[in-house]
Amino acid sequence: MKPLALALALALTTAAVLPAQPPAAAVRVATFDVDATPPLGSAMAYDPVRRLDELTLRCRGVVITGSGRPVVLCAVDWIGIANEGHDLFRERLARAAGTTPDRVAVHALHQHDAPGCDLTAERLIRDLGLKDFGRFESGFHRDVMGRAAAAVEAALKTAQPVTHAGFGTAEVKEVASNRRILGPDGKVRAVRYTATKDPALRAEPEGVIDPEVAVLSFWNGERPVAVLSYYACHPQSYYRTGVPSPDFPGIARFIRGQALPEALHVHFNGAGGNVGAGKYNDGDKENRLLLAQRLADGMKRALTAAKKQPLAAADVGWETVPVELPVAPHLKEEELIKDLKTEPARGYVSKADQLAWVVRRKAGHAIDVACLRVGTARVLHMPGELFVEYQLAAKKMRPDLGVAMAAYGDYGPAYIGTTAAYAEGGYETSARASNVAPEVEPVLTDAMRRLLGAGR
Repeated sequence: MKPLALALALALTTAAVLPAQPPAAAVRVATFDVDATPPLGSAMAYDPVRRLDELTLRCRGVVITGSGRPVVLCAVDWIGIANEGHDLFRERLARAAGTTPDRVAVHALHQHDAPGCDLTAERLIRDLGLKDFGRFESGFHRDVMGRAAAAVEAALKTAQPVTHAGFGTAEVKEVASNRRILGPDGKVRAVRYTATKDPALRAEPEGVIDPEVAVLSFWNGERPVAVLSYYACHPQSYYRTGVPSPDFPGIARFIRGQALPEALHVHFNGAGGNVGAGKYNDGDKENRLLLAQRLADGMKRALTAAKKQPLAAADVGWETVPVELPVAPHLKEEELIKDLKTEPARGYVSKADQLAWVVRRKAGHAIDVACLRVGTARVLHMPGELFVEYQLAAKKMRPDLGVAMAAYGDYGPAYIGTTAAYAEGGYETSARASNVAPEVEPVLTDAMRRLLGAGR
């Protein structure tokens, strides 16, 4: 064969063997799930554990690989994870996943018969020479972080290819209602807490809520790998039992997991700071299962409503914006230290929680607000107990996209109201509940606009 003919033959053979262009990088999803239930006798947010129940608290999530460094999404059945506790949780998961902490989102679901974690508060109590660490003693929290990190590392070895993703929404009926009942003067005249016995308050309209549950799903062909759900509502039906409970969102998650066991179901609480189940819950114990069934039904319909779309690495993205939230003007470091030396840390958002937040902000700490991009879906990852107006505003910013929100990230700020809400009064924006100033709203909404690519 002549040299020219030989070269042509080799070229044709090579072209037949090699693909015309490199295939798109494959997206893979690893799932992890560990027990996050505190042992007997240990402190929860309000009471010590006196008994363990059938359902455990979970720390579960997903690791998404194939588009830059891995992204880790984690949801924990605790009341809150704040300050250095939130930092360490992200750092441990990042190290296990081979990524950076800014690509890790850790959220609490905010159940009340559950622990809370704040390593900054624990350190300050120790530095002040106080003896009673109470719910801030972190041995159990650190153990969960370690086991979660080990689970992430193991899960990556069996990560599944993801060929498709779906995003859908559905209305959840007779669960959520706004907690803040305004009077004719525009001020809060009553708070419709999660369990409301007053029939007159339950008869009030639902008020401002986001009635939709959003579901983001990942698929390997026809096989579901992970189902992530987002719904804005305080997750209590009843509490102060001394029994750790994932409450009705955890039961709804369990129901869906039993109906579709191939996939790990991970639930995130949306911007539910001023939203609860009070209109539909008078505290009767049977309501827990009713609320769970209603939420599970919405989750099912949202998954069914979604249209699966092919997923490539270019369809997945992660972006963060650090924000410096303004400290509430009533929080004074010297006064908090003085009070902490004489007052035990009772309830949630105590003097120790407040001091921890003040010290963090004084040191210049910023909080990462993040956005996950999956095809035409966007999921915002936010701090604190956000009011639902933030979630509704985000959806209005990009009506052309499917927008969901996971709140209760770094719990250091505690309740985060809108600017107008601080002038209305009420528990959620009171000095004992919110650690931020009314000027917080433009800081967060500007970050949301940037992440969503929305104009002003």
